[in-house]
Amino acid sequence: MRARRFGTVIGLAVLCAVLWALTPHFLTVSNLLNVVQQTSINAIVAVGMTFVIISGGIDLSVGSIVALSGVALGALLQAGQPLPVAVFAAFAVGVGCGLLNGALVSVGGLPPFIATLGMMSVARGAALVFTEGRPVSGFDEGLRSLATGSVGFIPGPVVVMIVVYVVAHLVLTRTTFGRYVYAIGGNEEATRLSGVAVRFHKTAIYGVSGLMSAVAAIVLTARLNSAQPIAGMMYELDAIAATVIGGTSLMGGEGTLAGTLVGALIMGVLRNGLNLLGVSSFLQQIVIGGVIVGAVLVDTVLKRHRV
Repeated sequence: MRARRFGTVIGLAVLCAVLWALTPHFLTVSNLLNVVQQTSINAIVAVGMTFVIISGGIDLSVGSIVALSGVALGALLQAGQPLPVAVFAAFAVGVGCGLLNGALVSVGGLPPFIATLGMMSVARGAALVFTEGRPVSGFDEGLRSLATGSVGFIPGPVVVMIVVYVVAHLVLTRTTFGRYVYAIGGNEEATRLSGVAVRFHKTAIYGVSGLMSAVAAIVLTARLNSAQPIAGMMYELDAIAATVIGGTSLMGGEGTLAGTLVGALIMGVLRNGLNLLGVSSFLQQIVIGGVIVGAVLVDTVLKRHRV
């Protein structure tokens, strides 16, 4: 596992070196800051995805929850509610959707793919119905400062990303809940027989994913200065890609947030480099898809050799 993570870091370095050789505009301070800032939202969503995949599940609803949480935030701000109230509402929507996913999986017995696929449609539909398909805008500068502000030379969204990763890493590695996440993904039945409340913890894991989607929605709304009901399209693909490229096994029980962050940076650097090289967005989808398939193939081969 450690060798896999080290290889991912080398892969990121090689990718940066290749893009630097192909375009002189890549390795500049402004462009690198832009890459990290653009990566921050996907990286935050990927935190929740990492928890879910380590536990042996999958969450296809993260992009739609981003949209619905953002709409809740924007609607309350537009109605003149204080920023803390609107932020709390966004968190409540995100966590509520996540907990419902978890309940459907752990209590209802639905496969994670089906439960979260249904939530993907329901949350997206709810966002579109509530806004009638129109963006919500007209906010004060309080929210906007989250995107335009900075700590030193570090942009606000990147600061949020760093804080999220530090807290999530501590939860995953230093708490009982974090140990249970790995245990459930490694062997759910053995974890249940050892006395762990598996249903409760699986539900909470999906709640964490919903919370991360809500955090991403707040950052995204601040950047766009509007809440878009169509926001978050394909975010689930990017989050899964970042998580798997970062070394988290789709079979569960293995993974780190440090690897996920590197995976998210690889995705961001790859998109940025392809844009600088003038590669069409259609071809970019082919390249990204190939990278995802390659990462899963490597994971499968390594898993087979360990067995």
